[in-house]
Parts: sequence; structure tokens; C-alpha cells
Amino acid sequence: MKKLILSILALAMALNASMAQELVSILESDTLTSLSKKELRKQRVAQRNLHYNILGGPSYTPDLGLLLGGSALLTFRMNPEDTTQLRSVVPMALAIMMEGGFTISSKPQLFFKGDRFRIFGKFTYKSTKDNFYGIGYNTNKHYERSDSTSQYRYSGIQLNPWFLFRLGKSNFFAGPQVDINYDKWSEPSKYLVEEASYRAAGGDADGYKNFNSGVGFLLTYDSRDLPANAYRGLYLDLRGMAYAKFLGSDLNFYKLEIDYRQYKSVGNRKVIAWTAQTKNVFGDVPLTQYALTGTPFDLRGYYMGQYRDKSSHVVMAEYRQMINTDKSTRLKRLLSHLGFVAWGGCGFMGPTMGKIEGVLPNYGVGLRVEVQPRMNVRFDFGKNTVNNQSLFYFNMTEAF
Repeated sequence: MKKLILSILALAMALNASMAQELVSILESDTLTSLSKKELRKQRVAQRNLHYNILGGPSYTPDLGLLLGGSALLTFRMNPEDTTQLRSVVPMALAIMMEGGFTISSKPQLFFKGDRFRIFGKFTYKSTKDNFYGIGYNTNKHYERSDSTSQYRYSGIQLNPWFLFRLGKSNFFAGPQVDINYDKWSEPSKYLVEEASYRAAGGDADGYKNFNSGVGFLLTYDSRDLPANAYRGLYLDLRGMAYAKFLGSDLNFYKLEIDYRQYKSVGNRKVIAWTAQTKNVFGDVPLTQYALTGTPFDLRGYYMGQYRDKSSHVVMAEYRQMINTDKSTRLKRLLSHLGFVAWGGCGFMGPTMGKIEGVLPNYGVGLRVEVQPRMNVRFDFGKNTVNNQSLFYFNMTEAF
């Protein structure tokens, strides 16, 4: 009898445990089914290490004209388990020109364990129509842009990684960089063939080409809270490059660049950013390696390469603001992903660091669309006051 009673008690306990487990399962199931598909998707996305956004469709750029383009923004942590690690950023762009040709480009920022080591860089391949306006401010200012005066067919590739090692526990980084690039011009327009600097560099009716291979150094101070879209901090970069025949280059020449940027938060998602930059080349410089004043990353409003010489200097400031809402409605949540910028600046150029021959004022406004936290797509409209032209830009991440 005693054994029978014990057996009954044991069976009852087992049944209770089974029923309890079943009840827990039912409750968990009810909880999961009560969550909407949208909420479940948000949870899965939040737990995912790799985040990406892809945009595409018809587009237009001032340098390439009408095109079919696509942009992708990838962010991830090298160590998914380390939530304190800076997210690496890999923006990529592909553009297919309606008149023939295409470009592929990327400017990755990779952060490794403890931010002790970084790999940044620039990688591009282009096969497009392009324009050359000569060398020097006076020539550039008055050189007519057209398919019979400045246009040619360009194809080229650039691989330019740089490697940064943190110095102790400071915000200083130092390291080497490598730059390998090949440029080929073909189908030069009728009057470009007779342009003085083009002829002097060895260009003819068949075109112009050069290969450059160089090594250099970087010394960087970086206290920005987020390099791709800083709200506060300071960035100072000093770099030099030497291109030499013994490294495989066609010519011997050198580069020296200084890039200063600072960011100050003036409210919730409101920032004032300013920069001063100088780019200088020395020696027997190829046509494609002169310093450019006015690019999509500084004085927006000037065609890429429209102004070039051996020295280029830029100063500018930009106000950035995202729209702040309480996100209580769908419209407010949408508005919270939008923002705007306004900037003003000036470029200076000349044949040497100490000789300024031209001044290039610039201003503009832009729209920002946040596609990931602190990662924006930008639409900028810039004014070139020297040539009285306005140009439109579409890029991933901020200009500087």
C-alpha cells in the first residue's frame, strides 16, 4: 500500500510539472502571436549585426549627366558581441551613364578591436566622358565646357588604402598609406588637342595616359564621436605621398595635404561643422594628379576638375539640423528622419602654396534623409559664383 501511495504521488507531481510546462508554452505562444509582424521584424533587425540600405533609380549629376544609379550603405561591427565597438561603414555607389560608361566607388571606414586599428580608403573605377579645362585659375575660369573643347573619354582605376594605428591611449593615429592609380584619356575633343598644358604633358590626338604608384604616411588626431557623421570633436590629418619611378610610376612627384575639421553640437541633432584644407603637389605632376578646388566633398557647385593647379586651399562652415519630433504619429516618425544643411565657404588656388591667383566663393543648401541611425543620404544644391552656375549632388554620408 505504501508503495502504491508513493507511486500515485510521483505520478501527480509529474502531471503537474507537465501541465505547468504546457501552460508556460501556451503563455509564450500567446505573447509571440500578440506581437505584430512589424514589431517582430524590428526585434530581428535590432539584433542583426549587418545593417544595409540600398537606393536606386534614375538620377543626375553635374559631371556625368543623366544616369541610372544605385547606392548602398553597409554598417557592421567587426566583433558582433562587442556593443561598444564603433560600427564600420562601407558606402558604395554604382552609376551607369545613359550616354555610355559607368563608375563604381567606395570609401570604407573599418574599425577594429578597441579602436586600436583602423583601415580607411578610397577605391574607384570609372569609364566615362569627362572634361579638362587646362591648368591655373585664369585658364580654368575662361575655358569653355563643351563636347568640342573640353570633353574626352576617361577610363581609370584607383586603389588607395590607409592604415591607422592608435598611439598609446591618445586620440592620435599614425600609419602608412599606398596609392596605385592608372588614368587613360582617349577620344580628345577637337580643340582640347591644342590646349597648351595638354600638349606639354604629352597628350596628342590619340589621348593621354599615366600610371602612378606611391607610398606615404599619415598622422591623424581624431576625437570625433562618430567619424561618418560627427556631432562633436576635432579631426586633424597630415599626410604626404611620394610617387617615384623606382616604385613603378611614370613620373616623380609628391603630395602634401592637411585637413582640419571641427564639430560643435548646438542642440539636439543640431551641429555646426567647419573645415580648413590644403592640398599641394610638387615635381613633375601628371595632369590627373593636380590639386582640385571644388569637389562633391567641399565646394559643391564647381564641376569636378573645373579648377586645378599645384596648390588648393578651402575654408568653409556648415550648419546641420535634423527635425526633432516626439514620434507619436507616423508623420512625425517620418519627419524625424529628415533634416537640412546650409553652408558657405571659399576656395583659393595657385601655382605654389604661397601664391594665390584665384578665389572661388561658394554657398548652398541641402536635404538630409536618415536611412540608419546617424547615417544620412544627402541631396545638395551648390552655387558657383565665379561662373554663375548651380549644381546638384546626391551622395551617401556627409561631405566632411
